[in-house]
Amino acid sequence: METTEAQSAESPDLVLPPDTLAAALARHQIELPAKQAALVEKYVRALWEWNEKINLTRHTDFEKFVSRDLVDTIALAKHLHVEEEVLDVGTGGGVPGLLLAILRPDLTVHLCDSVQKKAKVVEAIARDLHLKVTVFPTRAEEQLQETRYDAVVSRAVGPLDKILTWFRPHWAYIGRLLLVKGPKWTAEHNEAKRLGLMKKLELRVASEHPLAGTESKSVILKIWHQGARER
Repeated sequence: METTEAQSAESPDLVLPPDTLAAALARHQIELPAKQAALVEKYVRALWEWNEKINLTRHTDFEKFVSRDLVDTIALAKHLHVEEEVLDVGTGGGVPGLLLAILRPDLTVHLCDSVQKKAKVVEAIARDLHLKVTVFPTRAEEQLQETRYDAVVSRAVGPLDKILTWFRPHWAYIGRLLLVKGPKWTAEHNEAKRLGLMKKLELRVASEHPLAGTESKSVILKIWHQGARER
């Protein structure tokens, strides 16, 4: 008697091969140099190991990690110029900051998170991977009082009006703000304008890319003060 595909799929003896980073990269047509791919894999495995002790990420398989975290970071990296100094705000488990340090070793990358436990974990991962980054266990506003950054980047830390409220007094220290946003960004932009938070600021969609598994897109928003030169 022949075994149907449905029966095979339900068979407890059918074991699918484990997914790998290489397979997920191939599915999304991403090519990385061997050294970078090895570092990315070391990073994500360390992240998942720590995630069992402290909540750092919901993307706990290679498909979600590549299709969301890595794809977003690659898109963001295209808008950073050579040897820029970058501050990653609310880095959480190190996305996008640690990934930027791997993909763009020319950058000077700083990361901050006000949750000190998360900052310590990210610092430990960076040290184990020999990444030259600085991790601040503080709010971003504290880092934007004496040091000027070419770019301040952020992903999934809050709505646009909240972010612009945080940074409103600190534009003298921000060359430009690069935000990874989902399809709700237009509503957030309208709310920020309604609240008067876009005054003297310019906003542009720097790029957009498909949001895997949906019909929506992620965007990279570039925001800068009108008194600054656009880069």
